[in-house]
Amino acid sequence: MEFSSMYSKFRKKVYIIIYHTNTRAGRLFDLILLGVILVSVLLVMLETVAEFDLKYHTYLITLEWIITVFFTIEYLLRILCINKPIRYIFSFYGIIDLLAILPMYASLFLTGYNILTVIRALRLLRLFKILNNPQFTSHSYKLKQALIASRGKIVVFIYFVLISTIIIGSIMYLVEGKENGFTSIPISIYWTIVTLTTVGYGDISPQTPLGQFIASFVMVLGYGIIAVPTGIVSAEISKFNQNKMTHHQNPCVNCDNTDYPVNAKFCPQCGHSFENN
Repeated sequence: MEFSSMYSKFRKKVYIIIYHTNTRAGRLFDLILLGVILVSVLLVMLETVAEFDLKYHTYLITLEWIITVFFTIEYLLRILCINKPIRYIFSFYGIIDLLAILPMYASLFLTGYNILTVIRALRLLRLFKILNNPQFTSHSYKLKQALIASRGKIVVFIYFVLISTIIIGSIMYLVEGKENGFTSIPISIYWTIVTLTTVGYGDISPQTPLGQFIASFVMVLGYGIIAVPTGIVSAEISKFNQNKMTHHQNPCVNCDNTDYPVNAKFCPQCGHSFENN
């Protein structure tokens, strides 16, 4: 009975630390986890630098094993402290957590270890889970709602851009011709997309005066095209703020903020829980 009670308390304490980001221990754990993830991804990048890896390969592998053991312990603790571990194991983040630790163990049995470095970079996706607290979720919710509200306009805009690139690419194929590098309509469309996005690789360029005039027009058009989606989403965010925010008589006890959604559970400014008001 005493062991069962100690085990139950241990599970509860671990659960609060790992899943409750509004506690001091939870915030500290998230900061440590954030630092370990960033170091891990940095190691992945450094291992691809041949000179650096040749000189410090042993240290890189040692650090990677330490980080992998840390992630393994964290993964097991997450399974241990929740009531329905199967739900976590097969959840999106549960699969990401597993993929984050498998490459190092798989390298013990498989050759071609460098191929697995790409999989290890999936650890960056864990940052979304770390940032899952009221301060960040409030802003992410606004952005999500704005994207959903503006999806129709964005789809129409993308359709317009695709049609424009096909038309301009076809015209450039006729104007420049194969002798100037525009060997086919798909290649001309590729040039149009590169020019329209202001990337400008320079592998293909118009040589005729008319082609250069069209290219100049496409370059100027590209700046407007870049700005349009941003303006659409920004307008929806502004509209969301106007519709959802109301002035409350009961301010947040933590920061005195009075502008928050009607059904808000947390203050969007400081993250304080309104249940504790």
